[in-house]
This record gives sequence, C-alpha cells and structure tokens, in this order.
Amino acid sequence: MTATINKYALMGNDELENHLSNFLIDSWSYSGVATFARNEKEFERRYIYREPSRRSATTVAGTAYHAALQAFFEKLRDSGELLSFPQMQEAAYKVIDETSANQWKLGKKTPTVESCIETATKTANALIANFYNEQSVYLADVKRVIAVELHTDTWLVVNGVDIPLPCHGQIDLVVELNDGRRVIIDHKSKSAYTDESELGFTGAKQAIVYALSWESLHPELPIDEVWYMENKHSKNKDNSPQIRKMAIVLDADTRRLYEAILYEPLRRMIQATQDPDYIYTINDADPMADRAELYDFWARTLIADIDDFNIPESKKILIARRQKKIRDASTASISPKVITSFRSKAATFISYELREDMTPQEKIEHTLRSFGIMARVAHVRGAYSSTSYLLEIGAGVKIANIASHALDIANAIDVPSVRVLPTLSMHQGHSYLCIEAPHRSGETLMWDAKYLQGTRIPIGLDNFGEPVVWDINNQSTPHMLICGATGSGKSVCIKSTIEYARLAGVSRIIVLDPKYEFIGKLPDCEVIADIADIELRMKELVEEMQERAKTGANSKTLIVFDEFADAVSSARSGKELDIREKVEVGTKRGPMGFPIPKYENKVVGREKSLEENLKMLLQKGRSLGYRIVAATQRASTKVITGDAKVNFPVQVCFRVPKAVDSKVVLDEEGAETLAGRGDGLIKSPEYFGTVRFQGFYKP
Repeated sequence: MTATINKYALMGNDELENHLSNFLIDSWSYSGVATFARNEKEFERRYIYREPSRRSATTVAGTAYHAALQAFFEKLRDSGELLSFPQMQEAAYKVIDETSANQWKLGKKTPTVESCIETATKTANALIANFYNEQSVYLADVKRVIAVELHTDTWLVVNGVDIPLPCHGQIDLVVELNDGRRVIIDHKSKSAYTDESELGFTGAKQAIVYALSWESLHPELPIDEVWYMENKHSKNKDNSPQIRKMAIVLDADTRRLYEAILYEPLRRMIQATQDPDYIYTINDADPMADRAELYDFWARTLIADIDDFNIPESKKILIARRQKKIRDASTASISPKVITSFRSKAATFISYELREDMTPQEKIEHTLRSFGIMARVAHVRGAYSSTSYLLEIGAGVKIANIASHALDIANAIDVPSVRVLPTLSMHQGHSYLCIEAPHRSGETLMWDAKYLQGTRIPIGLDNFGEPVVWDINNQSTPHMLICGATGSGKSVCIKSTIEYARLAGVSRIIVLDPKYEFIGKLPDCEVIADIADIELRMKELVEEMQERAKTGANSKTLIVFDEFADAVSSARSGKELDIREKVEVGTKRGPMGFPIPKYENKVVGREKSLEENLKMLLQKGRSLGYRIVAATQRASTKVITGDAKVNFPVQVCFRVPKAVDSKVVLDEEGAETLAGRGDGLIKSPEYFGTVRFQGFYKP
C-alpha cells in the first residue's frame, strides 16, 4: 500500500511555524475529536488551555493495567518469554505510586487519596489477573509482536483531505498473525462492556485513526484489522470470560466509510481551533466530564490571568486575545463578583462534608479539595505547641492558592489560625509544603543540659524533635535578636540562653536590664538596671573592645540587652551628650584695672550615644569575642531598622500582635499565629527558611 502524502508535511520549519500559529492547538488526536463532538467546553479546557484533569481510581487503574501489558508484550517481543504475574503487578504499582496527591479525583466511594490508591490497586490487580488467566485471547493466533506502545505524530489525509494539523496518538500493540494479517490491538479496562453496535460505530473512527497513523510511518505494513480487547474488572456473574474481543475489519469499502464518519467532527474541530472567536458550548449531560471542574474552568477564563493556565508560549498571544474578547463580552452583562461567587458554588457539585470522625489531615485534604486543590497530607509531626502537616503537592498546583485558604484550613481543624510556610520543607529527601497549626499539649519543654553540643546553644526543639541552636563560635551568627509580646516566652528564652551559655564555657555574662526584670535572679551574672549605669557600662565595654583590638585578646563575653529599644529611647541624646568645658576666650579688665583671662562654657566634643556604642560593639566586637543578645517587645521599624537586622543575623520571634510586626522581625508573616508560651520562629544562616520551635522553660 502506498500512503498518500499530506502537503503540510512538506513545509519547511519557518513556513510550518507560521502555519501553526493560526491554530489554537498544535496537533489533533482521536480523543480530542471525540471530546469536541461530546462537549466543546471540555475540549477547550483540556486541549486549548491544557488544564489537567483529576483522575478517578478506576482511570488510574486502567493506566496501571496498560503499563503492565506494555511490560508483558515488550518482554514477549524482545525475548519470546512471558512476564510473570508479580512482575506485571510491579509495573502497575509503579504507575499508582507515581500518581501525585493532586491528580486523584475523590468521590463518594473514594473520599480520600488513600482510598483512591486502595481502589486503584484492587482494580489493577483484578485486570491483570483476568489477562493472565485469559491471555490466549491475545496470543492464540499471534505470530510476532511488531510494536508496543508506539507514540505517533504524523500528518494524515482523511477522506481525501489534507488535515492541516499533525495527528498525535498512541498505539497500544501491533501484531502479525499466523495467517499474515496485521492487527492493531487496543487495551480497554471496563466496569461494564460496551454495547457492540455502539463500539462498532465509535470504534470505527478510532480504528481508522490508528490505521492511518501506523501506515503513514510504515506504508509497507498495512493494517487489516483493529481489535478492541475489553477487560471487565468486576467478576461476571455467569463465569463467562472477562476479556471480550471485538474486531473491526479494514477493507477498502469500510475504510472509505470510516474516514467519512471521522471527517465530519474532525473538520468541525479544525475549523473551531482556527477561529479565535469561536464559542465553545457546555454539554451538561456529558457523563464523562467533571461538572465542578468544567464550570470552575469557565469562571476562571473570565477572571484569571493567562499565566494562570498551562498554555505554551507559542499560543499565549492568540489565546490571550481570544480570552480578552470573550471576557469583555461576558463581563458587559455579568459582574466579576457574580463570576467569583459562581466559582465557589461550582464546588458544590462535589460531595463534601467534614465529619466528626475525620482526622485533621483528612479535614485539610477535604477543605482544599472543596476549592479545587488536590493535595495529600503525607506526614504529620506534632510538637509541644504546634503540629506540622507536610503536604505532597503535584505539578500545576499554585502554592499561593493554598496560602490564601489558611483561615479555611484553620476553621476545618478548629484552631484560631494556621501558618503556611512560604518555602518548601525537606523531609526524608522529599520536598513538602508545610502547614503549621497551634495546639495546647499541656506539656512543658523543660530545660535540659543534654541538648547542649559544645558552643551550639539550644534555643528550643523544632516540630521534628531536633534542637534549634545558636552557635556562638560561628562567625556568621555572632548576635541574636529576640522579639515577642508580653507572655510570649521572650524572657524565659533569655534565661535559658544564659544558662546554656554558662555551661558552654562563657564565664563572663553581662545583663543590661532597664526593666529590672532580672535583678537578684541571675547571681552569677553582672546585672545592670539603671539607665545611667547602662550607658556608662556600654561605654566601658566599647573602650575595652578597642583595647582588645590592640592587644589581640579574644575571650567570650556574652552581653544580654533586654528591652534595648526602651533603653535607647530613654538614654541621653542630642545636646545631652555634649561635652562642655571652660575655655579661655580673651581677657577682661580686673578690679585693679589689670587684664585677666575671660572664660566661657563651650562644647568641646560629643559623647557617643547608647545606640552608637551598641552598634560599634555589634559591628566590631563580633571578631573580638563579644556576643550580644538583644530583646524587645516593640517590633517597630524605628527600632528594628534594616541596619539593626544586618547586625543580628539570628532573629527569633515569639508571638506578636500583628502580621506587620512579624514582617518587621522576620521579613515574613507568621509570628502572629503562634500559640505563645515559648512557641517561636527562628531565622538564621544555619537554617534554610524560617523554623518553628518550642522554647525551653528554665524555672
């Protein structure tokens, strides 16, 4: 047989690129034609906007079954040997395991990802068992296997017409029979057999696409028949065979008929994709489309940005122009508020209910599902005051969308707020999105010397039970800033840090305590409370530092400055720092008429302010053994400036009243959602991202 050459296949690269730029799609397939004929809006969603569809457990099981058959027939083709039943299962299980949480379509019978996996595994096992027991239906007349799971991208001539787009497809199996006939076999997994008359009509269109695609690549090996092998996974009550074969014969007359049947919907689809103003209609009676998914897509095309869709760069301009035109026409009569409201109601097509017997992780999954976000809670780690839920997120899910539903998640699991981490968390070699929820465990994390490792001072334990530390010997982490409202755990953290520092070998600890909070409570420390004494001591420390720089001395000195913001605001400033002396400014006539010196009080210099001395100690003292812990309740940009944060590479924030306070300290929100009483966040060069921890309590 000589295949007819499509004229578009002869185009050069530049000419072809210009040609394809006139279409909303780059290729066509039988499934695309069938979808267009069945439901135009679903075609638009899947093939123009490239929106991925969630997959039911039975659909995933069918894909897994195909993978098992692929492994079976590749083994038969390459070595003539038959794959064992466990080996086929292994190939199927790999497909199920690689299906990410956001790809599963939940339903009444499979309300969780776990139940979907269980159902898919059970169904795939049934399909493989049927095949293994009835493989003679496939193999009885087969002489050799020619091709397995062949991907095709070919230019076809259908019904005598050159189709202006290449055909993309996949042929499951091509075999040669003992009598010389060549057959394409299509594997189908079914819950019920297709009516023979219906399959004869719809299967004919698919059969001719398979045959034309194969013959365009192998004109010397024409196809005589196409077999549809329907494998029904539920057991037949009459104990009849589970695999039913239907053969479609492709002689000259039937080929002409099948091409004519295919050409009509194909022509309409091609015309639609060449017209950027074409309106794709919704078929509500389509049983194969997810109505919630479809209506949500429709609403998003009216309010979302073009970049919110998975559209190839080559098609963005054309589709954006189309989207704007349709949006302008729609929003002339429909307000954006109505469209947004409709999107939220589209989720009511999906069965959704938060039952009392659900675990928090199931509630999180169901809550996100109600907004069209598929995610699976892969791990749960609980600590003293918070729980971390590690979500497995698949490609195509925007993490920003999950963060916008933080309050919905909090409401579902009955907590006042949750924190969605802005960066992914690594656990056991995999990345996850972490959602942290506060809770009251009733336990207290007591201070314990066992957590100290050399000079790595423990600040607390993270949600995975690992110590969160401040290394006072690390030159990249010399000083620490602590912020938190009253009762958040700030002062307890200071006391705990001092005790660990003493154990770490820091013998000289100076506490500047303008609020008189530590007077008499730290007997082994030098505690200074009066503001004038604090100014003087800070000046002496700077002078000592300058002397160290000359002599090369370098011994650890820990300076704890509690409520430094209040101290800085209460300290002398401006003219109060002027140094005045009597200076001779000339002479004047004395009592006997003799000239005598004349003196006036003049400014001869200026003392450094408390803030300036602190800054000098922070900047220069880091290499001379000084380590500073500065704490404050006031998360103000006037106090914690950009310069201040540069000098404090380790930033600890306990609960603060507002999100803006958290941003001032950590450059991100989150500290306003903490539970208090030692529940904190730390940002340090030693850690990737911000880490949540529970601080130690030292009586």
